[in-house]
This record gives sequence, C-alpha cells and structure tokens, in this order.
Amino acid sequence: MHRARKLRDFRQWAGLGGSGNLRGIALDDGLLEAREVLLPGADQLSPASILIDKSSGKIIQVQQGELSPDQLGLEVLAVEWIQAGQSVVLPGLVDAHVHLNEPGRTDWEGFWTGTRAAASGGITTLVDMPLNSLPPTTTVPNLQTKWKAAEGQCHTDVAFWGGVIPGNQSSAHLTQLTGIPMYLKGGVTAVNEGLAETHPVKTTHLSPQEYSTFLTSRPQELETNAISLVVELQKEFPKLRCHIVHLSAASALPIIREAKSAGLPLTVETCFHYLCLNAEDIPAGHAEFKCCPPVREASNRDQLWEALKEGLIDCVVSDHSPCVVSLKRPDDGDLMAAWGGISTLGLGLSLLWTEGKKRGVNLSQVVNWTSKQPAIHAGLENSKGQLQIAYDGDFVLWDPEAEFEVTKDLLQYKNKISPYEGMKLQGQVVQTYLRGVKIYDYATGFDGLAPAGKLI
Repeated sequence: MHRARKLRDFRQWAGLGGSGNLRGIALDDGLLEAREVLLPGADQLSPASILIDKSSGKIIQVQQGELSPDQLGLEVLAVEWIQAGQSVVLPGLVDAHVHLNEPGRTDWEGFWTGTRAAASGGITTLVDMPLNSLPPTTTVPNLQTKWKAAEGQCHTDVAFWGGVIPGNQSSAHLTQLTGIPMYLKGGVTAVNEGLAETHPVKTTHLSPQEYSTFLTSRPQELETNAISLVVELQKEFPKLRCHIVHLSAASALPIIREAKSAGLPLTVETCFHYLCLNAEDIPAGHAEFKCCPPVREASNRDQLWEALKEGLIDCVVSDHSPCVVSLKRPDDGDLMAAWGGISTLGLGLSLLWTEGKKRGVNLSQVVNWTSKQPAIHAGLENSKGQLQIAYDGDFVLWDPEAEFEVTKDLLQYKNKISPYEGMKLQGQVVQTYLRGVKIYDYATGFDGLAPAGKLI
C-alpha cells in the first residue's frame, strides 16, 4: 500500500523512465513493463509486459511478469520501453455518453477541450451524443458536418451515436457509415417528457433557488413509468435491444431486475453524479448541481450502488453536458431556469474510486463499469476496454492512493464550473496512452503532445 501523496510528488514517486533517450528514433514497437497490471478477467493486479505494434497501435503480445526487451528477444533501440514504476496499469476508459457540442455550440464545449479533459482522466475513447451540437446527429449530412469539425482536434478516439427521431426512421443508411452505431434514445426521453407534460408537478409556490423545488418537479415516477413502457415494448419485440440512459431513480430497479431475469436484451447506465452526490447536501442557488434527471437523495444513491454491484446497472458514464457559465444562472441562482447538465470529464475515475472504496468496491469492478462494459455497449468490444492481444494499446498509468482537491485549475474542459469543486478525491492519472502513444502526462500536461485521436 502506497502512502497518500501530494500531486507535486507524482513524477518522482512514479519512477517513470526508459524512453526519454529514444526521441528521434523510428521505433517499431512499444513495450509496457509494469509490476501492477489489471489484465482481462483478473480481480487482482499482477506483473505483466505488453507489446504494442507502433504501426497499427494494436497489442501483439501479453506476457506475465516484468520482462525487458532483451528477455522478449527484441532489439532495444527499436522499442520504446515504458517502465510503469509504481504506477498501476489500467485499460483506457470508454465514456459512452458525452456531449461535445461541436459544431454549433463551441462556446459550450468542443472536440479539442473535451477530449483533452477526457485524456486527463484516463479516458481514451468517447462516444459523442446526437445533442447538443448544431446540427444534431440525426442525418448523414449532419454526421458528416460533425465529422469534419472533429478532424485534427481529438486527443482521444471519438465515435458518434446517431439519433433516431420522428421523421427519420427511414434513414437506415446512417448505419452504412463504418463504426457509426445507432442509438435508440428517443423512447425513454420522449416518454419522460410526455409524462412530465401529462402529469405536471406544480412548484410555483416554492422558491426556485431551493434544490428541493427542482427535485420535486422531477419525481422518480417519471423515470419509472418511462422505463416500464420500454420494457413492455421489449416484451412485444423481444429481439430489440434497448438501453436506459442516465438512470437516477432507484424505484425503477425492480422493473429492470424483472426484465433482465426474463432475458430481455436491456442494458442500463448510470452516471458519476448519481453515485457521488446527494440531494441533501446541495446548497440553494447552485445550479452546477442541476441535471436531468436530477441528483436524488442519499438513500436513493445507496440503492444505485447496490444495483451496480449486483449487475442490474451495467456501466457508468459521465453524461458530460456542459454549457456557458451564464446559463447556470450564477447571478440569481434560479435552479428552475438554469441549464440542466453536469460537467465531469477528467474526474470520473477518481470520483468512482473515492466513493466506491467506502463501499467495498475493488479496482476490477471500477474498470469493468467504466471501460469494458461501455465498450460493449458502444459496439467497440473487439478493440477497446481490455488489455489483450488484437485490442488497441490504450492504457492508463494510475496512482490509486494519490489524494487531491478539485480546483478550477485542474479542469481541462472549456467552461470550468463543477459541483465537485472543493471535494477531496483519491486516485490520480499519471499518464494516458492511446494505441501506445502518450496523449497526457500529469507532470507536463499536453506539452509536445499532438492530437492522436481517430474518429471511429
């Protein structure tokens, strides 16, 4: 067990080295050597050596034990030798629910800042949602517009969900674009909004600055009814895969349990904020805590954690949904009028580890929820989310014992507003690698690191 360390001590503590004298040399492979690696299917960390082909970025060899290039029969000068020192090695994270907002709302976020924020938190692949860019990703031309805007800006790999909405159901040609999955989000969202209009909750007599007012306007019943309808439709069409986005209501868990027990192809995500925040602690007038559906009570949070550990909830995503600071109404604190969305990119791994340790969660579980399962959900299970042969060489050097306080200076995304500011978290990314190429270094940030991400 490493003692807790201040961030300024990371570089000396990590003992990173072995590749600095190879700059300027054309290298054929990258060799990652580490004493603590999380390999597929393992609950415990173990020593391992991972060889990555530089031309393809793919893992071509995984060996137990810390092995040097000589021991693997490799030419030393043709290999970038990455010695992890005391850092733990994890597969790169996959965040399958992110709003990067470009084009159209680049003052809210963008590919450059959003992917930098992701890389700083150990994420190597993002999946961008159809909203809130202008235009939304609901047609092939709109997708091509977004694709063009992203080119040359991405520090991580980026995939795109396509939005199925009333009026474009016949646009099956969206799937003709390689690597573009379709995302049937409209069901739950439309039903949720419809229920809200059919059964409005009156809050006009309550203070718009109080978080309880906003929470009252979004009761759990709305989510539960929407999910019930989705499950009923699945029973009618049992081969239709459905996914529940940003689950916040624990009252829906019995419905999800019944559906999964019946063998229906239903998957569920929740978000870092539903697992790490609670309504009782949210101060009045602070719209950085506002999102839809809302952060709920501590007892609800506890039930979500139990469902996650049980396997009812499959994965954890950020639902990074930023906006310009003015839309959060800092001047009047009007939660009812403020934009609903929480910015999280760069903090998720540390948030989940900090809260999860209190609940007996191990590192293998955290990685399963944030890497393997999101990759499966996004259709990337053959290339992302695990450190194994033929997968992309995406990995993170991480210190699970490091402690830090969240400050604006640490945030890499564009509009630096966060409900986590001032929180003390445990676990820090030391370096992030994409296909064997370093894309983030805690010690130097992004200095000298060009965007290496692909659109997939």
